Amino acid sequence: MADPVTVVIDPFEAHLLRADTLRVALVVPVSGVLGLLGPCAINCAMLAASQVNATGGVLGRQVELVLVDGGRSPGEVAREVSGLVRAGAVQAVAGVHASDVRMAVERALAGRAPFVYAPPYEGGARNPGVYFLGEPASLQVGPGLDWLAEHRRARRWFLLGNDYVWPRLVHASARMHLRTLSATVAGERLVPFGSVAMDALVEELAAVRPDAVLLTLIGSDLVAFNRAFAASGLRCARLCGALEEHGLLAVGGDTTGELYAAMGYFGSITTDANLGLAERYTGMFGPDAPSLNGHGHGCYEAVLMLAALAGRAGALAVPAIEAVADGTTVTTGRGLLTLSGRNVRQRVYVGRADGLDFSLVTSV
Repeated sequence: MADPVTVVIDPFEAHLLRADTLRVALVVPVSGVLGLLGPCAINCAMLAASQVNATGGVLGRQVELVLVDGGRSPGEVAREVSGLVRAGAVQAVAGVHASDVRMAVERALAGRAPFVYAPPYEGGARNPGVYFLGEPASLQVGPGLDWLAEHRRARRWFLLGNDYVWPRLVHASARMHLRTLSATVAGERLVPFGSVAMDALVEELAAVRPDAVLLTLIGSDLVAFNRAFAASGLRCARLCGALEEHGLLAVGGDTTGELYAAMGYFGSITTDANLGLAERYTGMFGPDAPSLNGHGHGCYEAVLMLAALAGRAGALAVPAIEAVADGTTVTTGRGLLTLSGRNVRQRVYVGRADGLDFSLVTSV
């Protein structure tokens, strides 16, 4: 393993601006509703950078990570990232954060630096220089809807999420998909971040009595809702689009057999690639490190993909990367990922909460 990777807090310090380093803005939440994602995401990015550095770095330069708190408002994050790029303090961007932040960063960058975005996203237009590793809304939750319709006879659904772009478009995709299953939407709510009484939402569900709930709440809001739901004694299936191992731990686990998540990665995937990744992760950070999960693993993939894109292009300029992006591959815990049309198509897993971990029930 290479020497530990530096995570820079103040990239403008003169002694850090070295010509022999490639600085990547690592945009992950360390505050706000998604702050619980930060520790594992930072670890996974450091692991990827150490692997890249151990094989010579990128274009002969060692990778250095510059931490940007992606848990703040979209405008704040975008201004910081844009300022770093404009000043030459970073040359590329990778991140796991909410889609409204991603959209603001995209606009601010305007193609001036490559940007790899790792988590599930809402789909739609893909701008030059921006590469997506997560599942679009049209593909992410469909396997979970199908499985619950078949195995739990879930015909009446309630859609509940935070009020921003990703939940809105996931819900739109879900409504269309449910129609193909002859299922109905019995109710829908979109709520602000962090400002809702979860007990009132549970009472609303109890009045509607759906067979299942599609949850596109995120971070601490998702945790708070699932805690309130468990305390209420209400019983129905819940399918989450953003629940991973840390969120499940924060909930306190679940043994009802009714809490599910649809993600492109779970730490419990038993492939050789993932077992090897888990061994390297534990070797670098120890057995008590935050558990591998979908959002953290996304940062691992994002740093590897940036390195692969720059290496294939022989440059960090977006036009050079665009010319060779299709066909660029990396091997991660999910296996081999290949870019095509600025995104990847990969398996989606449906996991059922089993105590503090997920048991995989299906994959598509």
